[in-house]
Amino acid sequence: MNTRCSNRMYGFTLIELLVVFTLIALLLSIATPRYLSALDSSREKARMQNMSTIRDAIDKYKADAGHLPHTLADLVSRRYLRAIPPDPVSNSTDWVTLADPGKAEAGVFDIAPPVEARMHSPP
Repeated sequence: MNTRCSNRMYGFTLIELLVVFTLIALLLSIATPRYLSALDSSREKARMQNMSTIRDAIDKYKADAGHLPHTLADLVSRRYLRAIPPDPVSNSTDWVTLADPGKAEAGVFDIAPPVEARMHSPP
């Protein structure tokens, strides 16, 4: 003898589905801003690492050649860098080059982030 009721339909009600979707939306609204801020923070850390790598190559170039490089491309042509690392915030390799403020020696003394990246990043 069959004890199951043949009239009963199995599945979820509309209310149960709405509650589940509401909970998922609530969890996503909490997690998304944290994820995006972590993504921005990681880009900023990668930018600092790239700037440190370029500055180290400038220092090594000066120690070997006795003068500052004229452009960042000199670091690549003399194989101090394989390529100019991009700025992860703006995806640009157009770093702003700065001359030595204390000396009259021409060349790249330091770098700053690309101009469009500085416009979008917080002060």
